[in-house]
Amino acid sequence: MYLSKLALWFFSVVLFALSSVTFAQDDDSSDGGTQVQVSNKLDNASCLKCHNGKIKVAGGEDMRVLHAIKKLPFSKSVHGQMQCVACHTGIKDGSQSHKVESKTAGCVGCHTALWETVKQDNLTEEKSRLGKVVSNIEAYKKTFHARANADDPSRANASCDDCHDTHSFNVPPKGSVARTAWHLAIPNTCGEKCHTDQLEEYATSVHGKKVLEEHSPKAAVCTDCHTSHGITNTSGESFKLDIVQACGGCHTENLKSYSETFHGQVNALGYGYTAKCYNCHGSHGILSPTDPESTVHPDNRLKTCQQCHSGNKGWAGLQKATPGFVSFAPHANTHNFEKYPQMWIASKFMLSLLAGVFAFFWLHSALWYWREHKDGCPVYFNKDGNTKSHIAINDLLSGPAKGKQIRRFSKLTRAAHLIFALVTMTLILTGMLVFYADTEWAHVVVRALGGAKIAGIIHRICATAFLGIFIAQLVYVLAKLLRSKTFKWFGPDSLIPNWNDLNKIVEMFRWFFGRGPRPVFDRWTYWEKFDFWAVFWGVGIIGSSGLMLAFPHITAQFLPGWMFNVLTLVHGEEAFLAAVFLFTVHFFNNHFRPDKFPPPDVVMFTGSVPVEEFKREHTEHYNRLVESGELDKYLVDAPSRKMTLASKVLGLTLIAIGLTLLVLVIIGFVGNT
Repeated sequence: MYLSKLALWFFSVVLFALSSVTFAQDDDSSDGGTQVQVSNKLDNASCLKCHNGKIKVAGGEDMRVLHAIKKLPFSKSVHGQMQCVACHTGIKDGSQSHKVESKTAGCVGCHTALWETVKQDNLTEEKSRLGKVVSNIEAYKKTFHARANADDPSRANASCDDCHDTHSFNVPPKGSVARTAWHLAIPNTCGEKCHTDQLEEYATSVHGKKVLEEHSPKAAVCTDCHTSHGITNTSGESFKLDIVQACGGCHTENLKSYSETFHGQVNALGYGYTAKCYNCHGSHGILSPTDPESTVHPDNRLKTCQQCHSGNKGWAGLQKATPGFVSFAPHANTHNFEKYPQMWIASKFMLSLLAGVFAFFWLHSALWYWREHKDGCPVYFNKDGNTKSHIAINDLLSGPAKGKQIRRFSKLTRAAHLIFALVTMTLILTGMLVFYADTEWAHVVVRALGGAKIAGIIHRICATAFLGIFIAQLVYVLAKLLRSKTFKWFGPDSLIPNWNDLNKIVEMFRWFFGRGPRPVFDRWTYWEKFDFWAVFWGVGIIGSSGLMLAFPHITAQFLPGWMFNVLTLVHGEEAFLAAVFLFTVHFFNNHFRPDKFPPPDVVMFTGSVPVEEFKREHTEHYNRLVESGELDKYLVDAPSRKMTLASKVLGLTLIAIGLTLLVLVIIGFVGNT
């Protein structure tokens, strides 16, 4: 019995030996080589028996160890269920020399072919992960990694296997320990093989210390900034634009504050020539701002600013940064009083100003519309269908004044108003597209204008024209008034507000609520005076702040850098106030009141207004002219039909442009809230 079992065991061993791969190893003391005899089987078991890191074969003049594949990691990898020859298609037998008929299949070709098969079988949803791989391949093909290596054109700068070990690669589940370890290993994967200098610099940075020393997965690694497969040239425009969002993915508060600066606004428009995160903080060696070696440390900040603001006319014409630049805060906000008190105060002031102006005048306009609509006017009907006017116009005039018009504005004033209107609208368009740089319409407009730099030039030209015309007209009017012996600065012909204007406001509100008659006005109403002085306010606030921002190197010689933060805030908020006020309140007062319908009011284009309308709207002035016998001085013939028609077309065009701009501003405002 024992002998029969022994014979059976011996017979089994012999059969196993005959059916297995046979190795005949003879030690060679001269070169340590190994003679290998391999079976012709092409299954994984046969392959792994040789590729175990112990067998040497001839490799040129020397002996080399066969590429070792660890069985367990391979079996758990994404390719673990595949046969080796599925990728190594060129190997046609298992002999020692491996008869090779073609090149080994690449990752790109294999995965692309598989995806095509999946699409043909309508399994794209079930195999969506494979689609992600193909998407990564397409991104990779456009990168520097996919280009032929300069030293060895037969291979790419970096292939899939340089980052993903083909035989052990697997994607660990999100949130797992393995996924964290995989993430933390990325700097070494990129740095140790290729980017050694960058890895050395990264290791000293705040990001590198967190990852490499503290093993924190929250800090940035290479792929967070450069992406994993779509790695582009860092000098390219696309990278410059994307890097801001990459940094902002972690530093959300800093991204928001940066986006409110001119640097960030131009970047949001799609132009990468302004300073971005790495221009100030560095790229791989980012240090804490408190570190004396940091590029944004107070001792080094001026030098950092001068990298762009160098005084080199060849680079965007930026003047050299002065010491005042140092206190500029690119991440200042309006809600941190302790850190940015100037911004907090400026924002509260502007918010109060906007709220006060809009609350009063929007309420004023709404009540006015309601009152006129209630009382009836030549265009609106009462409930019984009959028209009703608050003044019997046919009974107003008789004699030589009938059919005539009153000249209200000179040719100079009308020309200045038209230029002001065109320039102001252009300023609003070119300014608001920067203010709301993240809106789609801003991108469309800036491209139509030829780019952010061209838009900036247009803005500055219009600002210069606006300021020049304003000053010229102001000098002209003052010179004329100073020569007059009868002009009274606080008289009825003056645009300077007085106590009577306050009384008129009270009377107007009493009329709104039916507590008194509709007030009558002299040459200038209180809302016309407000419009006039709003220009002074606008030039003073918008003009001065814009001028200081346009010449920062001069501003910083006399004022601290934090003034740039305040100036940017005030300039933008005041421009917003001007735009919304013009296209709501000003348009209502002059074109959209019920007794002005249908728009437009063309007095600013023709220069004159019908006598009956003048008497109704400026009754006190009309009575003064009649009593003094000066009415005839102001009487003019009505403008020609062509002049009237052209004025209406021009007026409607400007109103349409203004309302379009208002819609764009509202879109930007809503998008930012």
